[in-house]
Amino acid sequence: MKKIVLTGAAGRLGSYLREPLSKMCETLLSTDIADDVGALYAGETYVKADLAEMAQIAPLMDGADMVVHFGAIVDEAPFEMLWGPNFVGSYNVWEAGYQAGVRRIVYASSIHAMGMYPRNHRITVDEPHRPDGFYGLAKCFTEDLGRMYWEKRGLESVHLRIASCAQVTNARALGTWLSYDDLIQLVTRAIDTPTTGFTIAYGVSNNDRNPVDMSAGAYLGYKPKDNAEVYAAEILANAPPGDPTDPAQMCHGGPFAAVDIGQSGLAQMTIVDDKKTT
Repeated sequence: MKKIVLTGAAGRLGSYLREPLSKMCETLLSTDIADDVGALYAGETYVKADLAEMAQIAPLMDGADMVVHFGAIVDEAPFEMLWGPNFVGSYNVWEAGYQAGVRRIVYASSIHAMGMYPRNHRITVDEPHRPDGFYGLAKCFTEDLGRMYWEKRGLESVHLRIASCAQVTNARALGTWLSYDDLIQLVTRAIDTPTTGFTIAYGVSNNDRNPVDMSAGAYLGYKPKDNAEVYAAEILANAPPGDPTDPAQMCHGGPFAAVDIGQSGLAQMTIVDDKKTT
């Protein structure tokens, strides 16, 4: 490929995607609202841009083959805060991509589009959305946006419902964990699969306690290798007592399912900031 655009390049997940994406194309255009992302990889350029501003996003798409859209506020927050980057930003990426002739968009969707389903229900990609907040609602919106642009305009998209791509620090993550290596493999398969149409695929590693149905995205060739069970003994030894009345323990969305709409879910979690540095 000649050009891939990566949004959210300054984020934690974006930091792990930049190098492998730079090796898949002649030019990787990385973008975010940060002033810079540090040292650039061979073939990588960086442009500061606001997802909510079409005038800043549209020029980035010129000559792009694909977009890997990971840019967003990555937490539950008031609707007014999420509206620009998470809702309008998705529209801007799809519309600008369509106008520029982009072939496919690979999108960081989330388990939070389905967060209010009980964890003992193994969710598929065909069931109705049940978001656990405005953040999850933005993921629902973008999945439906992607389906519409495929069915009406022929723009392919792969929506990766990432469960929890961070260090394993709690019992829920024993099932939901997506390792960075498996994340890279999943995004790579979403790019190099010859045709995808509109696809939803869950982003989870090869965990013994995996709570989602992975079959819909199997045709991408994604074969996760890592398993959170290696952390189980230590995590469970220090876990709080089980509480079947706690939505954080009983729902797929974890703490996001327990907090009030618009209140931070990440504030209830321990996320290790292990962003990759070049």
